[in-house]
Amino acid sequence: MRRRRTRLLAALFTLTAAASCAAGPSVRPALVENDGKTTGATPARTPGVPLPPLGEPQSPTLKWADCDDDTRQRIGTPGVPDTLHFTCARVTAPLDAPGEPRRSVVRLLALKVGSGPVPLVVVNDVDGDPGTVYAARLAATLPPAFLEKFSLIGLDRRGTGLSGAAQCVPADIRHDLVDADPAQGGLGDVLDAARKAGQQCAIELDDSQTALDSWRSAGDLDELRKQLGMERLHALGHGDGSKVLAEYAVRFPGQVGRMVLDGVPDPGTDTAAVLDAVAAGAQSTLDAFAADCAARHCALGDPKAALSALTDQLRRTPPSTDEDVVFGPGVAMYAVYTGLSQRSRWPELADAITAARAGDIGPLSAFAAPVLHDTRAQPSRIDATIATRCNDSQTRLSADQLDQVVAGMRGKYPQFGAVIAQQLAWCGPWPVRTEPLPAPGAPGAPPILVAATATDPITPQVGSTRAADQMPSAVTITWQGTGHGALGASSCVTDAARAFLVDGKIPADGTLCPA
Repeated sequence: MRRRRTRLLAALFTLTAAASCAAGPSVRPALVENDGKTTGATPARTPGVPLPPLGEPQSPTLKWADCDDDTRQRIGTPGVPDTLHFTCARVTAPLDAPGEPRRSVVRLLALKVGSGPVPLVVVNDVDGDPGTVYAARLAATLPPAFLEKFSLIGLDRRGTGLSGAAQCVPADIRHDLVDADPAQGGLGDVLDAARKAGQQCAIELDDSQTALDSWRSAGDLDELRKQLGMERLHALGHGDGSKVLAEYAVRFPGQVGRMVLDGVPDPGTDTAAVLDAVAAGAQSTLDAFAADCAARHCALGDPKAALSALTDQLRRTPPSTDEDVVFGPGVAMYAVYTGLSQRSRWPELADAITAARAGDIGPLSAFAAPVLHDTRAQPSRIDATIATRCNDSQTRLSADQLDQVVAGMRGKYPQFGAVIAQQLAWCGPWPVRTEPLPAPGAPGAPPILVAATATDPITPQVGSTRAADQMPSAVTITWQGTGHGALGASSCVTDAARAFLVDGKIPADGTLCPA
């Protein structure tokens, strides 16, 4: 569990750091001059559509049933108080988008927790916890006042969790998809693994192979909105969960309620260029991790030197995990990259790298376990990740082009160039989207709060800013800190998001929040 993120909504209610926010210059067209004073909640420009009221459900149709035991079993960790009560329902949605042949439907699992009259849908990264599990863990950190105002609604996105999980990648192939050597070689082995994965997924997923994408997931959210009985969708998105909400705003601008997008992915169509910026963010995050380690006098010492020694060690004699998975240098760096995205787990990550150097790879392998391991209750996350991101992208590169890209990214980003570049190989054999999509922008939507983080290894600031630039009603707030997402990590961003969601207060566009 990404523990920092599970604290974010608790912080929304408890933190009161508006005084630490300072309006500063933005790369967006509307600029706010920094005069050193708190600007309050005055927006930098007058929105064309006002922020809507919260409202309450009218004639909801979802049938909720008790799912306490199943939910607690899926969470698998202590700490969920007995005072929380979980109910679940099935949301039926068309497999395809409007205008396409209706082949079948998907049945998605939704979870409700909290007694508040206003549903707040929480959308997570596709490679993170399934939405129902994420919402349940999140609720365990919330003060009673929040759950008296809102009911959290978690939805397992199509292809994830218990919403028809895309369990199509052969178990022995998952390892090869994340094992690009950080220092040498091309991406031929990863591309070969991707071909095998794509062939099997075409068989296993059949009609749904190309229907697992953010655009159709946005349609699922509208089906959820209607079945909740809400006139508008109020939601909070994190990472590529924010991408789903951004596409919802394009498809259904008139149904957008109060939305907070924390770390929106870059909407650029050149995936190689987008991933280059992601790798740069990962390298900068490693520098911040090193500084944090030095400040804490951790046993790891110099992380870059330690990682170089570790990968050399694993290259010579790669051990196997308890599940007989070979733990090579590529898997190790993928695990480190995953750990860097979870700011609250940095001390644990430093200890795990130290242990791996001493021959115990168990703690480090735990960071890669959600990708490598697969069960019914906890499906491997890489299957749905590949399906969704490849269906979202039209970039397909030849083997020679992939090798050129990985060589260039290794030169610029020695630790994480190959880790990030291998994602391009995943999509090589995947069908390319053929249907046209409307231009981004969501004209007619009310103000949408977009939060960016200066040093984010997953959704770097440059991409989130570019996404906001395409949304006429976006109001940006940037945390000058490090990690994947600002909510719960920056008191300034968190307080602004709380005020936006609960009180309807719009922060100044271009607000800067100090690290």
